[in-house]
Order: sequence, then C-alpha cells, then structure tokens
Amino acid sequence: MAGLFPDGKGRCRLLDAGAGIGSLSAAFLERWQSAGFHFERVELDAFEVDDSLHAYLSKTLEQYKNHSNCIPTIRKADFIHVAADRLAGGFFADEFEKYTHVILNPPYKKISAHSLHRLAMRKLGIEAVNLYSAFVSLAIALTVLSGQIVAIIPRSFCNGPYYRPFRNFILAHTAIQHIHLFKSRDQTFKDDKVLQENIIIRLERCGQQGPVTVSTSTDDTFVDLRTCEQPFEQIVSPHNPQRFIHVPMTSEGAVALNSAVRCTLFDLGVNVSTGPVVDFRLKKYLHKVPRKGSVPLLYPCHFKGTDLAWPILDAKKPNAIVRNNDTERWLYPNGFYCVVRRFSSKEERRRIVASVVSPKALNHAKALGFENHLNLFHENRHGLAEALAYGLAVFLNSTAVDDYFRCFSGHTQVNAADLKFIKYPSRDHLISMGQWAVQRKKLTQEMIDARLAALSG
Repeated sequence: MAGLFPDGKGRCRLLDAGAGIGSLSAAFLERWQSAGFHFERVELDAFEVDDSLHAYLSKTLEQYKNHSNCIPTIRKADFIHVAADRLAGGFFADEFEKYTHVILNPPYKKISAHSLHRLAMRKLGIEAVNLYSAFVSLAIALTVLSGQIVAIIPRSFCNGPYYRPFRNFILAHTAIQHIHLFKSRDQTFKDDKVLQENIIIRLERCGQQGPVTVSTSTDDTFVDLRTCEQPFEQIVSPHNPQRFIHVPMTSEGAVALNSAVRCTLFDLGVNVSTGPVVDFRLKKYLHKVPRKGSVPLLYPCHFKGTDLAWPILDAKKPNAIVRNNDTERWLYPNGFYCVVRRFSSKEERRRIVASVVSPKALNHAKALGFENHLNLFHENRHGLAEALAYGLAVFLNSTAVDDYFRCFSGHTQVNAADLKFIKYPSRDHLISMGQWAVQRKKLTQEMIDARLAALSG
C-alpha cells in the first residue's frame, strides 16, 4: 500500500485513521526514510479509538520520533466524530490543516440507521452504511486537492444499490488511479473469516480521471502479481446508471459479452425478483412433508448445480407451505421459472448458477413458494415460456456471464438488482438457445460457451 503512492516533495501531512498498531504508518515512514519519498517533513495523525492498542501503536511510532523531521501524533479519539466536527466547523472543532496523504485499513462494521455515527455523517450530506464507507468518505473530504488516498476495503461497494451513494461520492470527488484485487476470499484475511474479496484502491482528490492501473494477485504474497492498464470506461461504464465499478481480472481487459447481448430485462418483458417467502415469518405454515392443502416450497438446497430435486425429506429445510388466505400473496402460480441462488459457497467455482423449475418436477402443483435466498425470473409474477426459461438458464450459466459478473461483484451474494443490470440476448435468441438445450439431455460448459459464442447480432 505504501508503494502505491507517487513520490512527493515538500511537507507531507499523513492521515492513518483506524491505525491499529501502526503497521500502515510504519510502512509509509519506512519508505520515506529509505528515500522512496523525498518529503522534507512528515506530520502523521494516527487515529485509534481502541485503548487496548494504544501502547502497541505508541511503540511502533516511537522509533520514528528520532527523525527530526517526523512528527507522529496519536489521536485517541473517534475518527468519525472528530472529522465530522472539523468538516462542519463546529465550535469545539480543532484547528487543522487538511492532509496530503491518507493510508487506511478502516473497520468494516455496519452502522445502524439511527446511530450517532450515521447522524454525524448525514449532517455533512454523506450517506454511509458502514464504517469503511464512512472512513473513506471523510478521509476524501479531509484531503487537499491532488491529495492521495490509499485504502484496503471490501469490494462489496462496487455494485448494488446499497452502495450507490458511496460510489457517487468517490466518483464525484476523486479520480481512481489504481485498483488491486485479491482474487481469493479465504486467503488474504483467513484469520478474520472475511467472506468477500478485498481491494486496495488509490484515489486522487479532484484528480483528472484517465486510464486506471489494475493489478491482481491471489493473496497477500503477491507471487502471481499481474498488472495492466484499463480505460476508465471499462471500469465505470457510462451506460450504467448505477455506476457499478468493474475490476477486470485479466490482462486482456474487462470481459466483453457477445455483441448480440444488448437487451435489458425490460426489453425482454421479463422480471427478476427475490423469493418472497421469509420462512421465520411464516413458520407455522411450513411443513417438512408435503400434505393436503400445501404446495411446494423451494430453497437453495433443492437445487444441485442446475438440477432441481424436490422434495428432499431428509433436508433441514421445509419442503411445503400451506396455501391459504395468509400465504397466497407470497406464492406464484406453477410454471417454468429460471432460478438463481442468492449466495454462492465460500470458494465455489461459479458465482451465478441458474436452474429451471419445471411444473412436471413439482407434480403439477397449482402454486409454488420461493424462499428468500433465491432469485427468480418471471413474467409479471407468472411463469415463463418453457424455451425462454431454459434459454435464460443457458445464458446465465455461461463462462462469459460469470466472468462479467466477477468484474463488478466480489462477494458471495448475487442480488436481483445485479441480475437486472446485466445485458441479455434478444428474446428470440434466448428462445432459440432454450429449444437447443431442451433437445439435449446433458449440457457441458464447453457446449454452453460455444452456443453463446455462436450468436450473431
């Protein structure tokens, strides 16, 4: 992280918020003392609110106090409240100069809607849903023009409506200069049980946006480090109103889908929704063994790869839901549906795995329940044409779609909103692909990928 900063001269004002034991500050100062930077003076503000870490942080920074031009200061205060007071110009706010450099490994915890942290951010007009987005937003606001920010944060902010305000803030106030992606979810922070990919990002306050350097490695050993440069339009598409941030994982650039893949779900007349059955709210109506008056209830456990198996009587989850006036609003009429699980397992080979629900596989029941951990494609809460359902599954199970999805999603979750913003082949192409799939008993990955590649615009 310290190595990502460009060289600098003159006076450096360095911020390390959430400094912990001071590892990042030490790395920055070590680079300076070994002539990696040419600053005449470095003034460090290291914020750490955890009392149990202050002795370790002090010990880390003590060795640099002997350098006459290094002035480290430990601030035993809540960074969010101090920064918000400074930016708001509060009466008790400290006099301060903005920072020229920021190095961050912020805490990741969510912020409740009515917490003091959330309220402090809102007074500044900044919407932050967790601590890392709050820390990065405040650090940007506290940085001088052309100031440099390097942070290691979860990749989750790159997509989804939940983080759109944070993405908008970053893109409005900084230029993205470098993104490093750790491709493994279980290696980089294996001791902390982090279930999503992490990135290191370098931002320049009010910088001129140009091409972005993208580097990847499997983990923090960097033994397989690969670096390339991407046009900004490949990172943030000008045609995506949600402003998803794509991180290409190959030197060839962002994964491009077939030129015939250009339709939205609206164009297709197809909807995608999260399964509406939240089991703990309807618990009294759920049954492990189907009975008279009940209809099939589908969970992720009923889908093995692309196949549907129902009922599974030895599963921990129910197999049926009573159909009555209290449950009817949560049910769909039986039919053909394309279904995608919302969560992949920790290191599963694919993020998107699509299956087809067939009326025949469910004994032609009159209605169906889809549990909340599934996404389903439908037409106005009704089933799809058989060939269309199979065509969607073929397309979504292609390597190209999985690679494309990985460019902007680094966690285990596949949201309905993510599936909504993917482009699709035309309805005719999907139906043709579905008819092709139905005629074959078994599809291999090679067959699926070749079929998608054969599409023409």
